[in-house]
Amino acid sequence: MFNKILIANRGEIALRVIRTCKEMGIKTVAVYSTADKDSLHVRFADEAVCIGAAPSRESYLNIPRIIAAAEITNADAIHPGYGFLSENAEFSKICEEYNIKFIGASSDMIDKMGDKATAKATMKAAGVPTIPGSEGLLETMEQGIKIAGEMGYPVILKATAGGGGRGMRIVHEESGFKKAWDDARQESGAAFGNDGLYLEKFVEEPRHIEIQVVGDSKGKACHLSERDCSIQRRHQKLVEETPSPFITDELREAMGTAAIKGAEAIGYEGAGTIEFLVDKHRNFYFMEMNTRIQVEHPITEEVTDFDLIKEQIKVAAGIPISGKNYYPKLYAMECRINAEDPANGFRPSPGKINNLHLPGGRGVRVDSHVYAGYMIPPNYDSMIAKLIVSGQSREEVIVRMKRALEEFVIDGIKTTIPFHLALLEDEEFKAGNFTTKFLETFDFSVIKG
Repeated sequence: MFNKILIANRGEIALRVIRTCKEMGIKTVAVYSTADKDSLHVRFADEAVCIGAAPSRESYLNIPRIIAAAEITNADAIHPGYGFLSENAEFSKICEEYNIKFIGASSDMIDKMGDKATAKATMKAAGVPTIPGSEGLLETMEQGIKIAGEMGYPVILKATAGGGGRGMRIVHEESGFKKAWDDARQESGAAFGNDGLYLEKFVEEPRHIEIQVVGDSKGKACHLSERDCSIQRRHQKLVEETPSPFITDELREAMGTAAIKGAEAIGYEGAGTIEFLVDKHRNFYFMEMNTRIQVEHPITEEVTDFDLIKEQIKVAAGIPISGKNYYPKLYAMECRINAEDPANGFRPSPGKINNLHLPGGRGVRVDSHVYAGYMIPPNYDSMIAKLIVSGQSREEVIVRMKRALEEFVIDGIKTTIPFHLALLEDEEFKAGNFTTKFLETFDFSVIKG
C-alpha cells in the first residue's frame, strides 16, 4: 500500500480523497493555487504545496510543478480526482516515468478512450452496442452526407476530441448539413485543436445512463449498476439519481454485462464509467467512457455501501477486486450546488459566503469544501457542494431532498438551490418522465428567490 498520496486537484474532490486516505492510514499532500490558499483541502491534508497562481494553466494544469511537489514531499502516488489532469495521457505517462503511481487509467487507456471515434470502434469490436454511424472519422463532407442519407435523418455530427457539448451539431435534413459541418469543425478546432468529426444517428428522446465499473490489474472487472444523469443543461449534469426510474431489471442486467465486457476487452484498471444513451424503446448505445472517478460517484456509494475512492487506491496498489457486481439496495439522488444564478441564465456568482448552514439528518450527505467566510474564486468550476440524499424509495428521496435543500443556507452569493427546489415540484420529474431534453422546456419562471 502507498505511504503518501498527492492529490492533484482542489475543492470537494480533493477533500473527499483526503478523508479516505486518512481512514486507510495513508499520508496526504495537497497542492493549491494562490486563490485556494484558504480552502479546506489545504487545511486538512498532512502537507500542502503551493504550485502557482490562480489560472489553472499555472497551477492545477501545470504538470512540472505537480511532479516537483510530489518529489519534494516523497509522495509515491498521485490521485488526480476529476477534471483538470484526470484524463490527461501525458500526465499519466510522466507519473509512470518518475516512478509515481497514477491512481487512474494508463496513458494508453486514456488515449484509446479519449478519442471518441477510437473508443466507439473498440467497444463495437468488444460486442458493446454502439450508435449507428460512420466508421471512424469523416474524410469529407460528401462522405458524411452519403452516410446520413443511408441511415436517415436526424443525424448528429460530433467532434472526436469534444466534450461539454462543443463541436456537436444536429442535422435534421440534407439542406442543413453544410452549415452544421462548417460550424462543428470551426468550434471543435478552436476548442480542442482538432477539427475531426464523426457522424452518428441522432437518438431521439434519449436518457443518459452510465454504468459504474471497476477493473483491476488482473484484467477482471465488475459493475456497480447505473446512474441516471439525464437532467442536464447544455450537456452539463445538474441532478443524478440511482436507480434510474426508467431502467428495468432486465435492462440493468444487460447494460451491466455490456459495460463489463467493454472494460475487460481493454483491460481497464481503476474506477471508470461506461456511458450510454438509452432511447424511448429502451435500446441502449455506447456513448463514451470516462477513465476517472465521476462527480456523481457518491450516489453509487450510498446505495451499495461501497467506497469507490478506497477501491481506486486498492486497485492502484495491485489488490484484485472481489469480482462481484453490486446492485442498489436503496435510492439516492445528488443535486449539484453551483455558485450560479438560475433565474438569470445560470450566470456565475463567485464571491464571499457570509453565512453557511449545512443540512443534516438521516440519509443526508454533503460533500463540500466551503465554509462561512470562504471566498469563492472566479477561476474554476462553479460547483461548491454536492447534496446527496438516500432513502427506501424514490418518493422518500424526493421529499427528503426538498427538506434538505430548504435547510441549506448559503448567504452572500446566488446558488442553484432555488432551481433544484423548483425541479422537485415538477410533476413530470416526480413521475420520472424526463429525457436529456427536459430542461429545454422547463419553466424557469417558477424559480423563487
